[in-house]
Amino acid sequence: MPVTDVRKDLDALTMTVTARFEAPPARVWQVWEDPRQLERWWGPPTHPATVVDHDLRPGGVVTYHMTGPEGDKYPGWWRIQAVEAPHRLEFEDGFGAEPGLTTAELPSTLAVVRLVEDGAGTTMTIESRFASPEALRTVLAMGMEEGLRQALGQVDALLAT
Repeated sequence: MPVTDVRKDLDALTMTVTARFEAPPARVWQVWEDPRQLERWWGPPTHPATVVDHDLRPGGVVTYHMTGPEGDKYPGWWRIQAVEAPHRLEFEDGFGAEPGLTTAELPSTLAVVRLVEDGAGTTMTIESRFASPEALRTVLAMGMEEGLRQALGQVDALLAT
């Protein structure tokens, strides 16, 4: 498993996932930049993603849905805040069909992805920032940590192709 660390900080309202990959940052960046590659890992294996819109530039929107084992679709969206290819991506990450609409049951987060070269590979950190302790607890109860672990576990095979 590429995930090397998960830190949850209720005081700072963050969850940070760290993973390591045997590929340079430019290659790891492609799994975010290319919607067909993103589909192959964004979401746990039991809930694969289908990317509908993919505008990975500041002000752009990425929309997708995950499909569950019974065929149920779970929509999600990103509103892109900053892009510094191939090292940093920042976006608001939310659930639901309409970008920007959130509820207490489905809060959005601010995600900051960093790709740092470390010798022969890349360390990726995904820091998710939450508006409140309740929002962090809600997504943890929904399985965000395990879902990210499973999703990131699919990236090594993708990098090898």
